[in-house]
Amino acid sequence: MNRILVSLLGLFWILSGCATTNGGQSPRILAHSKYVAMGSSFAAGAGIGPIQTGSPERCSRTVNNYASLVASALKLDLVDVSCSGASTDHILGNWNELPPQIESVGPDTRLVTVTIGGNDLRYVGWLFASSCRLGVSAYPGPCRDVLAPSDADYLRLEEQLQKMATEIRRRAPQARVFFVQYVTLLSDPTCPLEIIASEDAIVGRQIASRLASITAQVARANGIYTIQADIASRSHTPCAAEPWSNGLSKGYDTKNGAPWHPNAAGHEAISQMLIKSM
Repeated sequence: MNRILVSLLGLFWILSGCATTNGGQSPRILAHSKYVAMGSSFAAGAGIGPIQTGSPERCSRTVNNYASLVASALKLDLVDVSCSGASTDHILGNWNELPPQIESVGPDTRLVTVTIGGNDLRYVGWLFASSCRLGVSAYPGPCRDVLAPSDADYLRLEEQLQKMATEIRRRAPQARVFFVQYVTLLSDPTCPLEIIASEDAIVGRQIASRLASITAQVARANGIYTIQADIASRSHTPCAAEPWSNGLSKGYDTKNGAPWHPNAAGHEAISQMLIKSM
């Protein structure tokens, strides 16, 4: 772990574009400030470690996700409401027994991070479905039929992210806000640890690209920082020497974390990018 951390730190000092900054942000974050982390499984850290005490089991909110690592390093008071399967609807509204994630954001919040949007576009669902059609699945049950997102889906995502950004600003005007991009999952070309049809991989890359573009666009329009985990992770896909994400292949062991998701090293990398940007 020390070797990986040293190499990551060196990389982040070289890469000037890992975080784009936009005007209107608050001063540096002080110790014991309130930090609210929102998002989907890519924020929750699905499968990479023990679940946070007292958190809903279905959320797969782990003790070593990027928010937990940032809070520990900077001595912040973390309120982690990220949850596996969450979409922008669950940031802004109830999800069965779970209140809207954004309700945790208030006037005393000084830091907000969000990774969201993939489930709005059925991104990981598309990857799982493609792998399953080729006979590879990490979970029991029949293959699901997942549709690629439509132009209307992308437009709705942009509208939802704009509502979310506006509401965060309204609730926490003094907070520093970061949109954290999804890590890159697919090599180009794909590798043996990424079992997916080539035509499905093309669609997967298109979804990831448009998701990142829309997220960055909304961030710029609202003076929000973007952590460019998508760019920083392009050379850390599942078959790389130091992967930041898991693919899916025959015999996949879910003890390594959820397939088609960032792994523990990916969360460590994102946490370092966030800390460097504070």
